[in-house]
Amino acid sequence: MLPSPKMLPSQRALFDIPRDVCYLNAAAWSPLPLASQEAGRIGVGRKGQPWMLDPAFAGEQHERARRAAAALLNAEPEDIALISSVSYGVATAGKLLNLPVGSRVLLLADDHSSPVLEWMTRAAAQGFSVEVVQRPESGDWTEALLAAIARPGAAPVGLASISSVHWSDGGLIGIDRIAPALRAQGAALLVDATHSAGVIKTDVRALDPDFVVFPTYKWVLGPYGRAFLYIAKRHQNGVPLEQPGYSRRAISSEREPYLADIAFIQGARRHDMGERDHFISSEMASIGMEMMAAWGADAITARLSMLTDRLAAGLANTGVVLMEQRLRAPHVLSVGFRNGAPAGIVDRLAAENVFAAYRLGRIRISPHVYNDEADVDRFVAVFRRLL
Repeated sequence: MLPSPKMLPSQRALFDIPRDVCYLNAAAWSPLPLASQEAGRIGVGRKGQPWMLDPAFAGEQHERARRAAAALLNAEPEDIALISSVSYGVATAGKLLNLPVGSRVLLLADDHSSPVLEWMTRAAAQGFSVEVVQRPESGDWTEALLAAIARPGAAPVGLASISSVHWSDGGLIGIDRIAPALRAQGAALLVDATHSAGVIKTDVRALDPDFVVFPTYKWVLGPYGRAFLYIAKRHQNGVPLEQPGYSRRAISSEREPYLADIAFIQGARRHDMGERDHFISSEMASIGMEMMAAWGADAITARLSMLTDRLAAGLANTGVVLMEQRLRAPHVLSVGFRNGAPAGIVDRLAAENVFAAYRLGRIRISPHVYNDEADVDRFVAVFRRLL
């Protein structure tokens, strides 16, 4: 029997969270660590006195962030593009992929809009169809996807554009099973790893997806407006979504001719977004990702599994509906109601400094490394009383 991974202890001391606040809403947005807040203040000062910036500073920040993002995916830094959002990354994939006419693009029912709308918009003009895989009665998203991929008589799959964790119900999608099933059909895979990067161990070398995209403002403890796109080498040589000068070999304001060489550079860097010199938030993003990598996904998963299991046990016999442990992500517990959620339940929780989110008829509870058993027990006590 393999040993259980060592569980990360609570990291609450690294955050500005008063003891009377029970914050269980990381899947919406996480608080910034104290170290990131300080980096943000320093970053504002840099922009206040830009003449103090070393000319090499911007490039160092870009590469630090690229390395930090790559570490969370077991990727090479040169396979990571600096982008602004998940939807930007999906739009980049849409420009790079040439999906076969008549093929299917698989999406998840009620998945977040970011990995979905690009393909709905492109379908008619590009001649592929969109198939929305419905949530099965069992709640097993992975089996539903595998059945859709292998359905006899169906058009070939060109792409699956899916989240690794369903944002509304916390269902875990077995990407390690989906990826080889798609490869067997020659289909592409785009993974929206918003709710898994840094928390659940992810290895793009083993999975071989075509694209993986994630932002920093949720689980990797960073700011808004910073996101990262892994691009498999087989797609990196396409035309980028934007055309900034640094995507080309030699465009410089410091020497003549200005447009010395407009051929694209190699690697995923050519797909970096325009205006990437975010002196304030780049370091903040790096700090959060570096923290997550240092703790390790296995230790984080062990901690958050313990907390969500404790939540599930505490909510037993209250009449709520919970997804089976084997089907849900270790860090998200969604609470369903047979007759609809009690009116104003999330606002009533917030009035007692207990914070979760209402998503598509469920209360989504999402602890992170700053939470502890006291938070869980308090949520359970307040929730049961309000019910």
